[in-house]
Amino acid sequence: MAKRRISEGDGIAALRAVQGGSTERQQLATAVRFLLEELAALAPGNSVEVRVPPFGATQCVAGPRHTRGTPPNVIETDPVTWVALATGALGWDDAVSAARISASGTRANLDGLLPLLRTPS
Repeated sequence: MAKRRISEGDGIAALRAVQGGSTERQQLATAVRFLLEELAALAPGNSVEVRVPPFGATQCVAGPRHTRGTPPNVIETDPVTWVALATGALGWDDAVSAARISASGTRANLDGLLPLLRTPS
């Protein structure tokens, strides 16, 4: 399991600020990283890598483990899209249709794992 670095209180506070319209870089970074930690806790494993540049990445979902180079299943998106996906403001299929997600590999799909949590607006 991934080691938690952001407390739930700090993560939720940053997430609420971002959902409230904050564009402050540190709040967005904290919200993104907190949600990546939530994903790793919900779906532990190493078969899918989720990248949200420039703020972070995590490996998740049980299955075949890779040991060198680029993982066979990679999902990449921008920070605003990641927050929307992880909180249910945007659905997986809608994000894919709008090309807001880059996903490669047969297991590169988080539909069914998202949303991670919903916070009051």
